[in-house]
Amino acid sequence: MLENKKPNRLIGEKSPYLLQHAYNPVDWYPWGKEAFTKAKRENKPVFVSIGYSTCHWCHVMKRECFEDEEVAKKLNESFVSIKVDREERPDIDSIYMNVCQMLIGHGGWPLNVFLTPDQKPFYAGTYFPKYSRYGHPGFLDVLARLQQLYQQKQGELASYAEKITEALKQKSQTESGTGPVLEVAHDAYRQLEASFDDEFGGFGQAPKFPMPHQFMFLMRYASLQGEEKALHMTEKSMKAMISGGIWDHIGGGFARYSTDREWLVPHFEKMLYDQALMLYVLAEMYMITKEDQWKETALTLTAFLRREMLDETGVFYSAIDADSEGEEGKYYIWGKEDIFMLLGHEAAEIFCKAYNITEAGNFEGKNIPNLIGTNFQNIAASFGRSVRELKHLLSESREVLRRARGKRVYPHLDDKILTAWNALMIASLAKASRAFQEPEMLDMAQKALAFIESRLWVDGKLHVRYRDGDVRYPAYLDDYAYLLWAYLELYDAVQDPRHLNRAMDFCEIMFDSFWDHENGGFFFTGKSSEALLLRQKQAFDDALPSGNSVAAVMLWRLSKYTGEMSYAEKAKTILACFQEDIEQYPGSFLFMLQSLMGIAAGGREIVITGSSEQDRAHFKKSFIRRFLPFDCLIEADPLDPRPFWADKTEKEKPFVLFLCEHFACQQPVYDLQDALEALEKMD
Repeated sequence: MLENKKPNRLIGEKSPYLLQHAYNPVDWYPWGKEAFTKAKRENKPVFVSIGYSTCHWCHVMKRECFEDEEVAKKLNESFVSIKVDREERPDIDSIYMNVCQMLIGHGGWPLNVFLTPDQKPFYAGTYFPKYSRYGHPGFLDVLARLQQLYQQKQGELASYAEKITEALKQKSQTESGTGPVLEVAHDAYRQLEASFDDEFGGFGQAPKFPMPHQFMFLMRYASLQGEEKALHMTEKSMKAMISGGIWDHIGGGFARYSTDREWLVPHFEKMLYDQALMLYVLAEMYMITKEDQWKETALTLTAFLRREMLDETGVFYSAIDADSEGEEGKYYIWGKEDIFMLLGHEAAEIFCKAYNITEAGNFEGKNIPNLIGTNFQNIAASFGRSVRELKHLLSESREVLRRARGKRVYPHLDDKILTAWNALMIASLAKASRAFQEPEMLDMAQKALAFIESRLWVDGKLHVRYRDGDVRYPAYLDDYAYLLWAYLELYDAVQDPRHLNRAMDFCEIMFDSFWDHENGGFFFTGKSSEALLLRQKQAFDDALPSGNSVAAVMLWRLSKYTGEMSYAEKAKTILACFQEDIEQYPGSFLFMLQSLMGIAAGGREIVITGSSEQDRAHFKKSFIRRFLPFDCLIEADPLDPRPFWADKTEKEKPFVLFLCEHFACQQPVYDLQDALEALEKMD
């Protein structure tokens, strides 16, 4: 039991991941000067283990190695050991993940690296069992070998670490080109088209990840090019996921990824950022198609977030683990007998038929409820019910099962508050409130933003993480870029100029603290952040779009809202900065390519003003529910002196619309009905 164990230094930390290791026999240090000073003083190599609290293989290595007295003795005698939460310190994680990929060709978590006392890496790996198995070297063997090398060939090891560091620095350097052309977006589309799974949706083979920014790109590509297949790929993939086991049919929420091609068996972990970006895609799909399925799923997802990931202060937690009681997915799976016991015979028969529940099960003898291949019309007919009656009964059954599931041992909840991930949720809730005309979603977004502005903005600086009253770490580029996104989505939703002004304030901070004035683009860390091995720029879009990608898109959007072309020029500079990589790997820059498509499209600025608040509200309501990704709506304020709309404030007239495109405005429209008809033609 923990009460019989002595805590280590991590007991004083707030990170849920670090606290999971606070009773290990390993003499852990948090990242900081104390650990590296000790390593220099005692001439020991540094072992850095990086992970996060809901990481399955991190849990496995913790049980097998870090709770093991023999492993701990070896680490404590011969190394200085540091634990890092990658979600709090993505700056550290990014550097050493690049090292790992450079040395062994792949990465992942747990990420384990060995450094010299001056932070230079000489060995890296991911999961290690205590003894060699599954093709993985045993951790005890690795420790013994590295200790021997450090003692006997320290000079050679230091020289090797220096070469790795120089290679890393070389890799991180960027040189600006003239800027990619639209053909790169066509290349990215062709790559997605070639890897599309026509049968089950998604891209490539298993494992399959949702990757919402792929769908955001495809929807915009469809809008720009009139390419129907781009929309088909999005629709097919989203419907497959919503039918599959990656979507939690009982409680709502998307799992991190599917282990199979059919989207059936998920890795059950739920991340806040996945929920946010999938909500954004659901909102845009509804804007395009007006299909009820997207709205129903979004409302279920929002209910899940409110119930299980929302703090009482209005801000969102980070993640829910896949494991409970030491078993992956145990909280989420069902035996057929469980269903019958809880629902009664007829309701259980119908539920099992609809959700593919069998005696044999589809996951380790149990069942992951799913709707793969389900035909509601056929099931309704076989039970003598209408489809509407069937769906109502299934809804009631899901609620019974959800309440019963709530009595099980709940998976670990990572309750730290991350600025970046909450910013994504704010942006998505604002977008969804527009699409679905749901004021409660807007209220959730505004409350979360209020928390960030009051608790994570301290002494004029934005911070990364809040937990139990503790605010820590100067914000990274992602925190600022994602919040910039959030402010612009809120401006779109409510046309409050304060959000636009705040967005512009954030841009000034980003240019001052993160901008590379030599080669362009943004560094990941600010100029006053802790000095690490090197200062990196991140551009590739991975599970999340990079800060540079989001910044490029939002700067382009901001130029349209304000008429300040300097923002658009900065967006073009970002594209030019990463031109070589974009042209070589276009499929890895799908979010950033939205800015390229926006620049190519030109887009329209729709400016409205006039004395009739009712007419303006009517037009805004009609505009904001449409998918017009390259256009923007601006409600002109007669008191705002900005030149872009200073001459468009004919306040004495009830309603005025100006339609501007390619740096020129058409004749104003004074009749609301004419304006609505013009809007209909744009859609």
